[in-house]
Amino acid sequence: MSKYDVLGIGNSIVDVLSFVDEEFLQKHALNKGVMTIIDEDTATGLYSDIRTTTEASGGSAANTVAGIASLGGKPAFLGRVKDDEFGKIFTHDLNGIGVDFNCAPAIDGKATARCMVFITPDAERTMATFLGACTEFDENYVDEEKIKNSKLIYVEGYLWDEEKAKNAIQKAMKIAKANNIKTSFTLSDPFCVSRHKQQFLDLLPEIDILFANEEEALMLFDASNFEEAATIAQGKCEIIVITKGAAGSAIITRDEIINVAATKIDKLVDTTGAGDLYAGGFLYGYTQEKPLAECGRIGTAAAANIITQLGARPLKPLKDCIAA
Repeated sequence: MSKYDVLGIGNSIVDVLSFVDEEFLQKHALNKGVMTIIDEDTATGLYSDIRTTTEASGGSAANTVAGIASLGGKPAFLGRVKDDEFGKIFTHDLNGIGVDFNCAPAIDGKATARCMVFITPDAERTMATFLGACTEFDENYVDEEKIKNSKLIYVEGYLWDEEKAKNAIQKAMKIAKANNIKTSFTLSDPFCVSRHKQQFLDLLPEIDILFANEEEALMLFDASNFEEAATIAQGKCEIIVITKGAAGSAIITRDEIINVAATKIDKLVDTTGAGDLYAGGFLYGYTQEKPLAECGRIGTAAAANIITQLGARPLKPLKDCIAA
């Protein structure tokens, strides 16, 4: 019997969230709705120009496994932090929500990563990320025993930006495949797809479950609309999940396309983590052997819950809010 439902592998980041106007984004030359990589000096400059912030542990795959824990699942996480204030915050928060994270913090090297999340009045989020210690994540952090003791591993595409991390992902997937452990992967961001398109296409045969939003899917499959992307995607992986915001989501298998309606909400606050929590809900259902349509419903409900609050970690247990 597996000790873990899902083992997440990704960037260990502390989110610094703030509400800003459109002029702020223009002033700092930030592309609305996407993630931009910045250095530590830029992060410091942006931080000094913000009036009020909320700090919370984040990172795409970390948010996903946090969602799984909040639903009552048993997740673990692999990532790299430094032994500094942000590293302690990240470790404390992840373990506190029920995720097994015990990677030893680095004593030297770059500081723990942080992501500046700027939320405009339309609730869209724009991110500027200092990756710090994440850039030194390598094969030494790949825990073979944790992989073997998991039902499934979940990897974020953002890791592909670093050669050492890419090698670590390939090692983790090789171990998973050799031990009949399912593999899942999220494309993470349209610009991430743009940077690594061919490599992601080459990776598809190694992936059992692929997560993408509509823009990422269109870019990956060179499609002009969703229907075309879905047709091309069919058969590329065992399951491909494409989220479409207010239009819901689609679960694409070799034999069918299952459409899942979006959940209506009263007030949109912050879209940070919507895709991460959808993946968390879906994978929770999948590892509990729920039908795919039900996995999609749980994912949709988890995403709907998170966008009514500030930040990408559930403020109260999702298992108390969602009938899963």
